[in-house]
Amino acid sequence: MAIAGFAGLVGVGLIFGAQTAGPGARLPFAMVVFGVQLLFILAWTMATRPPALLLVAGVSVAAAAAADVAAVLPEIAALGPLGYVAAGALFVGVVGQLVRRADRARVTESLGATLFIVIGVVSFATLIVLSRIPVGTQAIIVCLAATAVALTVARLTDALLPWPRLAPQVPRGAAGVVLGAMLGTLAAAILGSYLVPMTPTRGAVVGLVAAAAAVLADLAVGYSEAGRQMAGEPPTMWVARHMQGPLGGFALAAPAAYAMSVFFL
Repeated sequence: MAIAGFAGLVGVGLIFGAQTAGPGARLPFAMVVFGVQLLFILAWTMATRPPALLLVAGVSVAAAAAADVAAVLPEIAALGPLGYVAAGALFVGVVGQLVRRADRARVTESLGATLFIVIGVVSFATLIVLSRIPVGTQAIIVCLAATAVALTVARLTDALLPWPRLAPQVPRGAAGVVLGAMLGTLAAAILGSYLVPMTPTRGAVVGLVAAAAAVLADLAVGYSEAGRQMAGEPPTMWVARHMQGPLGGFALAAPAAYAMSVFFL
């Protein structure tokens, strides 16, 4: 239930942060996004504990800051600079891992963790780019509201009624996933009826995509954690382990919101 509340707070923070964005005033929203990126890095590095943890975390923090700058500074909003940031961060991670003598045998595992976390933090930066295009702020409100509702409802349902269990090792139920996606879509449709140029139908469609992506990403994290435990890896701290899912859901919902805004709205 605490993680359900955390998911709701992250959504509220990003939505209200988007309201501060405007022409010539992107920095406040970028600071909000950077704070969420730091939470993402902390949760995923502490939960997965990759080899060369400090190197992975350092590269990821630098990538988060560079992605936010690349989203704010260009005169024309585009995703191209974010791709360059991701590629550069991965290159630095490769070089940094290869020059290390310790854990060189686990270089593939470390690079995989670096790639995943870097893509996650860069995905959050797409929200800044989205706030700079027409209808972008409305899309952020609808998609992130749907995401927050879906994740919160799914987690609350699993806390009370994790049924039917999707897997014996994963304490999640199908009811929470389905109910979360449905209520997230409903919330998006309601918001779509009040936002211009949104409509209830448009809101429902973009909300469904964001909500479904978020709850499935959250569920996938549960399977990943169960796999690590079955492999005999020691359990990580409770907070980091459970923060992974909601933060991963928002990380996937952010580029989904951008895609729906560009191709559908």
